[in-house]
Amino acid sequence: MAASERRPVLDVRQALLRGLVIPAHPLALTSTRRLDERRQVALTRYYCDAGAGGIAVGVHTTQFAIRDASVDLLRPVLDLAMRSVNDWRGTEPGRPVAIAGVCGATRQAMAEAELAAAVGYDAALLSLAALRDTDNAAVLEHCRRVAEVLPLVGFYLQPAVGGRVLDREFWRAFFDIEPVVAVKVAPFDRYRTMDVVAALVASGRRDVALYTGNDDAIVADLLTPFPDSGGGSHVHFAGGLLGQWAVWTREAVRLLEQCRAAVAARGGGEDALRLLATGAELTDVNAALFDPAHQFAGCIPGIHEVLRRQGLLAGRWCLDPHEDLSPGQMEEIDRVLTRYPHLGDDAFVAEHLERWLR
Repeated sequence: MAASERRPVLDVRQALLRGLVIPAHPLALTSTRRLDERRQVALTRYYCDAGAGGIAVGVHTTQFAIRDASVDLLRPVLDLAMRSVNDWRGTEPGRPVAIAGVCGATRQAMAEAELAAAVGYDAALLSLAALRDTDNAAVLEHCRRVAEVLPLVGFYLQPAVGGRVLDREFWRAFFDIEPVVAVKVAPFDRYRTMDVVAALVASGRRDVALYTGNDDAIVADLLTPFPDSGGGSHVHFAGGLLGQWAVWTREAVRLLEQCRAAVAARGGGEDALRLLATGAELTDVNAALFDPAHQFAGCIPGIHEVLRRQGLLAGRWCLDPHEDLSPGQMEEIDRVLTRYPHLGDDAFVAEHLERWLR
């Protein structure tokens, strides 16, 4: 797919502002830790048929080691996902918004953005983890350079897993970069989440969408009316770009629809309380899958384990042979799967799995 065939930026903005479920795409491997193309394609088909409005590829759940010279899977994985969404449109009109993870210092980030643009991706999710010790001015210049290649989805990654603190002044200046289309807000911290919201309000922009990446507060983010500059309550998270939504995606789509309906009703009441209760259940599930008890060491194998049980993956193998579930994590996964079966989409996957694997 040529770069000229990418979605127009206005179309991408409108889609993101409508509110989408965007799974962070995992990496399917064989037992010898090679790319399992059949199951990688099946995962993409699953997300499309589940109603996801976008996919994010080359991000944390796709495993950063795909960029290592000894692995060299960045281009094949980006290309395979792009071809898959074009061949398998799913339930959404048009194809899902395709977002490529981009990381590294400026030279690497520019090269990755250029690769993603050439393959046909619509936007770049820009990790700033490689610039942890760089001042705001240099980080902002880095962002502007990458934005020359692809529209930007900003990324506030929690410091506990390699991110950096990005203050309100940074975000206010970041929103002056015209090609910014969205921000994934994932500091796992309400104060820092508010910094992004307040900076967006101060910028006056209404064409930039906020996406929750706070896996511990998904429903709270989606329901909360954040104050605008006039003291009203008009700023909302539009959707989510989440590793948690790499599993049980069909139910994630329903959850987002329910949250949007509750926000539109403006009445709160029992619907909002019920959704907040669901949010607490989802946070309990996330604690089992993402392994905060061990500083998130088992988060990728945790996602893989659910997909393995559903038959979408053949195993939970990671590129690093030492990366697996943490002690006690399997028992926690067993517990939450037993306790919250209504949060899953096992029946949906079972119905379509054979077709996705063809």
